[in-house]
Amino acid sequence: MDPALAGVLQVLALAAALALSHRPLGDYLAHVLTTRRDLRIERGVYRLVGVNEESEQTWPAYLRGVLAFSAVSVLFLYGFQRLQSHLWLSLGFPDVPAATAWNTAVSFVTNTNWQSYSGESTMGHLVQMAGLAVQNFLSAAVGIAVAAALVRGFARSGTDRVGNFWVDVTRVTVRVLLPVSVVFAVVFVAAGMVENLHAAQPVGTLGGGTQALTGGPVASQEVIKLLGTNGGGFYNANSAHPFENPNPLTNWLEVYLLLVIGFALPRTFGTMVGDRRQGHAIVAVMALIWIASTALTALFEWQHEGSALRAAGAAMEGKEVRFGISASTLFAAGTTLTSTGAANSAHDSFSPLGGGVLLVDMMLGEIAPGGTGSGLYGILVLAVVTVFVAGLMVGRTPEYLRKKLGAREVKFASLYILTTPAVVLVGTGTAMTLRAERSTALNSGPHGFSEVLYAFTSAANNNGSAFAGLTATSTWWETALGLAMLFGRLLPMVFVLALAGSLARQSTVPVTAGTLPTHRPLFIGMLTGVVLIVVGLTYFPALALGPLAEGLRR
Repeated sequence: MDPALAGVLQVLALAAALALSHRPLGDYLAHVLTTRRDLRIERGVYRLVGVNEESEQTWPAYLRGVLAFSAVSVLFLYGFQRLQSHLWLSLGFPDVPAATAWNTAVSFVTNTNWQSYSGESTMGHLVQMAGLAVQNFLSAAVGIAVAAALVRGFARSGTDRVGNFWVDVTRVTVRVLLPVSVVFAVVFVAAGMVENLHAAQPVGTLGGGTQALTGGPVASQEVIKLLGTNGGGFYNANSAHPFENPNPLTNWLEVYLLLVIGFALPRTFGTMVGDRRQGHAIVAVMALIWIASTALTALFEWQHEGSALRAAGAAMEGKEVRFGISASTLFAAGTTLTSTGAANSAHDSFSPLGGGVLLVDMMLGEIAPGGTGSGLYGILVLAVVTVFVAGLMVGRTPEYLRKKLGAREVKFASLYILTTPAVVLVGTGTAMTLRAERSTALNSGPHGFSEVLYAFTSAANNNGSAFAGLTATSTWWETALGLAMLFGRLLPMVFVLALAGSLARQSTVPVTAGTLPTHRPLFIGMLTGVVLIVVGLTYFPALALGPLAEGLRR
């Protein structure tokens, strides 16, 4: 079969699978987040942590729960790594160095899973399973919980309550992430993935790290890294390693898993606000951006420059032969449009414009469909901005879902939008002014700049993928990227929860003839345009110095 045709069929099959999952999974998530009934195991968790499941929280209390939970998680995971040599199943590995332990703890707690180390030669099985994999579940659950709080802000009126953080996290973990992970772990093992507790035996190098002969608990960790859009790999080569991703079937399933919850959450949103047409509009924008990104990435990898690439038939450097261009670009677009960060190919080896598309995917705020939970609240914030812009154009007070958007709401939305670009651009600029840090990029010129820009874009947007030409293992890089991940995760959550509280306190206003319909194609087009314009105005100068300069000079 023609490789391009095979790629199209993969995309069509994936779109069909996601469409079939959208309604049942979205409705089930809405049920999980709104039901008053708790399972016995959930009630046990509430008693263990001293939570009154019947009591809902104001947005400051909800935020304190997020921050406290994140702080304790970082401290626990940091200590776990620093004491690794004294733990069971350490495989003889020494304690993780302080800077790496800090970077890794922040990375997994913030749902980034940036890895500056080779997992198979640094972390023992206990740290992998009880430390990193646990955070793969919990960090994803935190994202969904914050998204649920914002949706409640739209759905409720005349109240200061936006839910209970501890209840939301517990329910999402117990009722969604754990069961789906168990099922697909069995599927992956049946399809050829490794799942055992054998000690890793170094046999050579692949993708820059020592590889293992016998494996580890790979399948179970692989499922939750994808389902929770985390991206951390058991092996340094990540999903390019045959133990993590042995064949085209597992590759397709991995892409499906990293997208399925993100595309289902707009249905959850529509169900919870009582108007599913609103969810249809949001998922339409997500789908448009995802299709465009996938098509452009594939186009730039098929349409290449240079005699070597023409002789090879495509830009195959850094790609697995068993996957080829189509499956590699499908995976790359999916992983950068979400906060997954997993990779089945070397993004640093993509063509300049192909790699530039991956950068833009993250710069969009990863909203198509985005990280688990964070993609939904990110695009809803952009919807608020879109409605505000439309209100300015016609001279009306903007309204969204029967809530007026005043100065307070627009300020929170604006601060949300500005936070991540500020972290990315300040971090990149600082690194480029320091000779020692700048020299850690393998390449000079525009591509070297792109490697640094990609690192901070990935960290601040909690993605976790990298242009591997950058050696980000010094104390400076570990600390700087850790801070970027922390600020890029928690500061936007502050503004999202503040927006949720402000909306929940409002009374609803009646829909009139002058109210902007936010479920029609006009609004879908406006929201898509605002997304692209915001990214263009914010990042274009940086993109012009990196991938655009490199791509246009060839």
